[in-house]
Amino acid sequence: VQLQASGGGMVQPGGSLRLSCAASGINFRLNTMAWYRQAPGKQRELVATISSGFSTNYSDSVKERFTITRDNVKRTLYLQMNSLKPEDTAVYFCHRPPTHWGQGTQVTVSS
Repeated sequence: VQLQASGGGMVQPGGSLRLSCAASGINFRLNTMAWYRQAPGKQRELVATISSGFSTNYSDSVKERFTITRDNVKRTLYLQMNSLKPEDTAVYFCHRPPTHWGQGTQVTVSS
């Protein structure tokens, strides 16, 4: 199983980024997928999940700003992040529960 995350970078507060996670080695369309993040000195936390039936859930801290989607044909998971705040700065990981993690992509929100 490989989960290859990309799309991170540096952006000013209020800006947007879209993360992607290309999956291989799994039957992608049958799996719930998730994004997590880990800020320096903090525990890894759940950001959003999307089920095989496209049901979504978000942490309170990102609701109304972030959108998780999936493209089962491209076997890719996305996270559209809008209205970014400095506290969104973290390494973002895609996750296929319970055991598979991508390598992480850095998101830095700073003026």
